[in-house]
Order: sequence, then structure tokens, then C-alpha cells
Amino acid sequence: MSDWFETLDGIHRRVWATLVDGVADRAAPARHVVLATQGPDGWPEARTVVLRGARPEEAVLEVHTDLHSDKIASLRKLPRAALHVWDAEQQLQVRVQADVQIASGPDVAEIWAKVPDPSRQSYGVTPAPGQPIADALAYAKVPDPATFAVLRCRVYTIDAVHLGADHRRARFVRDGDWAGQWLSP
Repeated sequence: MSDWFETLDGIHRRVWATLVDGVADRAAPARHVVLATQGPDGWPEARTVVLRGARPEEAVLEVHTDLHSDKIASLRKLPRAALHVWDAEQQLQVRVQADVQIASGPDVAEIWAKVPDPSRQSYGVTPAPGQPIADALAYAKVPDPATFAVLRCRVYTIDAVHLGADHRRARFVRDGDWAGQWLSP
């Protein structure tokens, strides 16, 4: 039997297993992913977010955020993002490109109801995230479901690199029914 990184299908399955594991396991490398967008000023912006959903059958990833965060302004201007995962143990880098839908209000009420109180503290910061403040702690945390949003990232491409003894790189595209293509690493 071959190792997962020796076939396109094996790499594709491992990428999704890694992402699903990131949702389920707080210690998994894919739990905290880098989300990159293009800011309203045209500059790239990258930040670490918690992966909250991974649905391979739909090729969708989910992230929670505050509606007043900078990433929302970026995504309203250009609803595309890249997500990045590095898993050192597997020697696997995953880069994803996705179209992003911002869901809030009644559309995410069921999800908000399941968010534990410590996590709710991140949604409803005053002043809004990224606003200037007089000193490091001049803000208040008042959980507010009206500021809670779910970013539904519809995966368009996956670029996976395995950095084992022999480097391997593969690209998978939604429009190609995820068939996969080997790339030079």
C-alpha cells in the first residue's frame, strides 16, 4: 500500500482530513489557520483565525468573526480569501483559495446559540476591532449576537505541498471536479 502523499487522491483526502481535524481538535495544526484578504486600500492582510467548520462534501470552510472587523470590510469589497495551514508533523502545507459569503443575523442565530460564553466575548467589542484606543485595555467586551458573523468560504482551489524526502505538490480545482494535477514543487 502506498503512502497518502504518493497519489493525487491520497493528497486530496489527507488535505480534507487535516481540515476536518482542525475543527474537531483544539490541538490540531489546522485549528488556527491564516486567512488572507485584500484590504480596501489594496494591501494584503493576513491574520490567524479559528477554523470552525470543514465540509468536504461541499468544499466549504467556516470561520467566525465580528461584523466590525477589518476582514469584513475587505471581504465586502472583494469577497475572496486565501487560507493557509502548515502541519509540521505531516510536513504538509495547504493553501486554499475561496469565494467568501458573509452570513449574520437570523442566518446564523442557531450557530450563535451554540457558541460558548468565553468565545462570545470576541463578538461585540467596543470600540469596534481595529479602532484606535487610549491605552492597551481601553475597550469593553459585551457579547452581541448582532455583531457575530460566519464566513462561509467556498473552496475554489487547493494547493498542497508535501515536504518529505521527495517534495510533492498538487493542485485541485473545483471546476475540474477536484481531479488534481501534479505541479513542480
